Amino acid sequence: MADLQTPKARKRGLVVQEMPGEMLVYDTEANKAHCLNDSAAFVWMSCDGVNTVGDIVREFEKSSKGTVTEDFVWLAIDQLSSKGLLETKVAPRFKGSTRREMLKKVGIASVAALPIIASLAAPQSALAATSCNCSRSSDCPQIVTNCSTNMCDNAGMTPTFTCIA
Repeated sequence: MADLQTPKARKRGLVVQEMPGEMLVYDTEANKAHCLNDSAAFVWMSCDGVNTVGDIVREFEKSSKGTVTEDFVWLAIDQLSSKGLLETKVAPRFKGSTRREMLKKVGIASVAALPIIASLAAPQSALAATSCNCSRSSDCPQIVTNCSTNMCDNAGMTPTFTCIA
């Protein structure tokens, strides 16, 4: 039965930063950053592999975050699953539903606290943007002045000059 499912939040390969009203989750494996609003973060943290959807609803209400339905929690679980933030994929509860149909299921009373996850691909590191690999020191861009020898290229195989701004 679907409401007995006990989703489990993925913890491996994630860097998590809690902030007031939201949680930032950086997925080091997918190189993506996710911003979970308070509702989505609460559901994600409640997905411990033991809590059922009904348990999460009760915990949400007990924590004075508002009155919600199981569909509200399922909306968050659908998003968490699609973003790869759960240990195992969960079959989407709202697949094929329009936003209007989904809002009817979730309940208009819950609209102010709808779980929202905003995601984006993280840019390459700042160091990667200001460094290059050169086969000779003279190949380094003019803005780069410090080249050290005997460094490996990005694949970790070929000794090259690495230029760092």
